[in-house]
Amino acid sequence: MRLLKLVPQHTNIHFLKWQWPTTIISVALMIASWALVFTHGLNLGVDFVGGQMIRVTFTHSAEAPMAQLRSEVEKLGYGEPIIQTFGAPNAVSIRLRLPEGSDHNTGLADAMAKRITADIRSQHADARVDGVDSVSGKVSKELGWTAFKALGFAAIAISIYIWYRFEWQFGVGTMISLIHDVTLVMGLFALTQWEFDLTIVAAILTVIGYSLNDTIVVYDRIRENLKKYRRMPMEELLDLSVNETLNRTVMVSLTMLITLSALLILGPKVIFGFSAAMILGLFVCTYSSVYAAAPMLIWLNVTAQSFVPTETALEKQERLARER
Repeated sequence: MRLLKLVPQHTNIHFLKWQWPTTIISVALMIASWALVFTHGLNLGVDFVGGQMIRVTFTHSAEAPMAQLRSEVEKLGYGEPIIQTFGAPNAVSIRLRLPEGSDHNTGLADAMAKRITADIRSQHADARVDGVDSVSGKVSKELGWTAFKALGFAAIAISIYIWYRFEWQFGVGTMISLIHDVTLVMGLFALTQWEFDLTIVAAILTVIGYSLNDTIVVYDRIRENLKKYRRMPMEELLDLSVNETLNRTVMVSLTMLITLSALLILGPKVIFGFSAAMILGLFVCTYSSVYAAAPMLIWLNVTAQSFVPTETALEKQERLARER
């Protein structure tokens, strides 16, 4: 039985020929992503900002009456609400700060939610309340800090592992790839203003794991070829290594893309952001393993002789003695 190969066996694509244009594009996208994060901000979920979020769908309307809804909720005296579309034009999320004292008296938050939902139902006959989430400010800060530490420690631990498993140049290349991948995913959420909650943090951690796996496969083949082809120019060696792992990369990416597309299209709205983050991460991880991780070795002056053990004076004397 022949194995399925989507990429011909002797493929010879000159990936490194485009290393500078792709690098410029990557840097531009990273700068744009961080600019969006700092200017537009992330649409943080209740998990991170604390407060109460009420999800409402207007079943008989093509679009939610945003302005009218904001005015109605604001009149209830709980402060200015943050109202945004949630997955569809006729679905919204209403976010409000919790009433003072709700940390000690949970009944205040429940009373607020019941009053707001009752008012919305009375004003809009087609309003369907899909859910009510409540998180205290203290808990949300702890969740945000824990999520930040999880992402940071994961990236650092991965780089240390690569450093130990290969050489420090490979660890630097891996870290740059991870920063590239995570930045573009965050840029997507800053641009679209999709809700950023703990589910998205889980998606980013998964993207980090996939990026690591893809980069290690390429780096392992590069290391093997560095031992086999001592005289081959570095760019040719990197192209050869990437082409040799291309079939595996395409097969894994395609199977994951099919699964994630099904989740995105057919899955529930609650995992829409997770699926979208994973699909983007799939593309950027594959891209960065070729156009970020591989060229980084050239920029760090890695050659076929970089990892050849240096012969000591005693070893040189012993070798000369044997040759005589």
